[in-house]
Amino acid sequence: MLLINDLVKVYPTGTKALDGVNLKIEEPQVVAVIGSSGAGKSTLIRCVNCLVGPTSGSVVLKGLEITALSRRALRRARRRMGMIFQEYNLVERLTVMENVLSGRLGYVSFWRAYWRRYPSEDIAAAFELLDRVGLAKYENTRADALSGGQRQRVGIARALMQRPDLLLVDEPTASLDPKTSRQIMRLICELAHEKGTPALVNIHDVGLAQSFADRIVGLGAGKVAFDGTPDQLTPEVLTSIYGEEDWSSTLAKTPEETERPKDNEALKRESAAG
Repeated sequence: MLLINDLVKVYPTGTKALDGVNLKIEEPQVVAVIGSSGAGKSTLIRCVNCLVGPTSGSVVLKGLEITALSRRALRRARRRMGMIFQEYNLVERLTVMENVLSGRLGYVSFWRAYWRRYPSEDIAAAFELLDRVGLAKYENTRADALSGGQRQRVGIARALMQRPDLLLVDEPTASLDPKTSRQIMRLICELAHEKGTPALVNIHDVGLAQSFADRIVGLGAGKVAFDGTPDQLTPEVLTSIYGEEDWSSTLAKTPEETERPKDNEALKRESAAG
C-alpha cells in the first residue's frame, strides 16, 4: 500500500532530517513513529504527502509515485491521504458539520463548496461519522465552542470524509490530557481498522504507541533505528532510539494495560465529558 524508498531530506540550513528511510506498509495497520525531537518524525509525515519535498528517494502509494507528480497531479493525489493535525486545523467560525464536509472539497465543484451544497450522500456520510466519533447532535455547534478532544474528533471525521487510502497523523494527542489522549488514540486505531485504512502516526508518547499501535517504527538521527511489534519494544530498544535512561516505567507492563475497543455509546459519553 505504502512504499518509502531511501527517503532523504536535507533542509537549506544543512540539517539532514531524513537519512535514507525505508518503510513498507502492506496491510491496513496502524504504524506509530516514535523518536526524540529532531529525529525526523514530522518531516517523514510531511514528505509522504509532499507538504515538504524530499531531497531524494521516493514515496509510492498504491502504485502511484507521489514524489514524481506534477503540482496539479499532486493536488489530486493528496485527496487519497487523510491528514489529522496536532493543532486540529479547523475553521473556528464554521460548524462541526461544515468542518467535516470540508473533507470533500477535493471532490465537489467550486460553487457547490462555496454555497455549501454538498451531495446528499456526503451529508449522510458526515452524520454517520459524527455519530461514530461520539459527536452526534454536535453538527450545528461552532468549532470554537468545542473542547480539545472534541476538536480532534472533528479532525478525525474530516480526514475520513476523504475516504483516504492512507491516514497521516501528526502528534494527535500532544495538546490533550492523558485520559483524552487515550480516547483519541483508541478512536484513530479503531476507525483505521474498521475502514481498512493504514495509518502512519507520529507520536511522542511511547506508552500510547505501545498500547494501541500494531507496529512501531523508531527514528533516530533521521534513520530507522527500530521496526517491530509493540511487545518487541524493550528498554534496550528505547535506549538505542533515545539514549541511555531508565525506561522501566515508560513501557506497558502487561497485556491488560492495552485498551480494548469501545462501542458508540461509550464514545459518546467520553466526548460529552471532554
